Amino acid sequence: MTAPIRVLVCDDQMLIRTGLVTIIDAQPDLEVVGECGDGQAAVDLAGRLTPDVVVMDIRMPVLDGIEATRLLAGAGVPHPVKVVVLTTFNLDEYVYEALRAGASGFLLKDAPPAQLLHGIRTAATGAALLDPEVTRQLVGRFAARIRPAEGDGPRDTPLTPRELEVLRLIADGLSNSEVAAVLVISQETVKTFVSRILTKLGLRDRVQAVVYAYRHGLVT
Repeated sequence: MTAPIRVLVCDDQMLIRTGLVTIIDAQPDLEVVGECGDGQAAVDLAGRLTPDVVVMDIRMPVLDGIEATRLLAGAGVPHPVKVVVLTTFNLDEYVYEALRAGASGFLLKDAPPAQLLHGIRTAATGAALLDPEVTRQLVGRFAARIRPAEGDGPRDTPLTPRELEVLRLIADGLSNSEVAAVLVISQETVKTFVSRILTKLGLRDRVQAVVYAYRHGLVT
């Protein structure tokens, strides 16, 4: 049998944390290896327990979820951990910062259990966790904050016109199947384009690709 996905749960609200632990631990392929109520504890526990995925709240005492995410999954971290951020819509500005800090994606706190479990499994595989509609609202709303300086525009990208087209659709929040439908190509072809885009731009996942698109003015 495949070893279960090891999960660390970090949320300062005990009721929410207990609920998350109960839901996750009930799955045969998932295992909660630790829980805590602040970001510093999450960093410390992750160092000792080596979880595959950390489910991380944003607003917490001692060290918030953004800084904790940066320490666990940010640039330069030798052994980054997959971090899934928990949020509510009224905290979406913090979510963007968490994505920049290295989070693999985010989930809404009121998401159904099945979505939570799917998100953890998705993050564990190394894939980005981005709900298309939420992404469209979230990143788009803060696009002005991440616009590049003058001179850093679309002409500087190494992508082909077709790759740029795919990147723009991803940044608009379209899933692979939706991109395939728009461009009238197969999902496998879309996956190939996405892989090329990430490789050419030196990006880790679709989250970083979305941020790149906004930073370079590819999405309006």
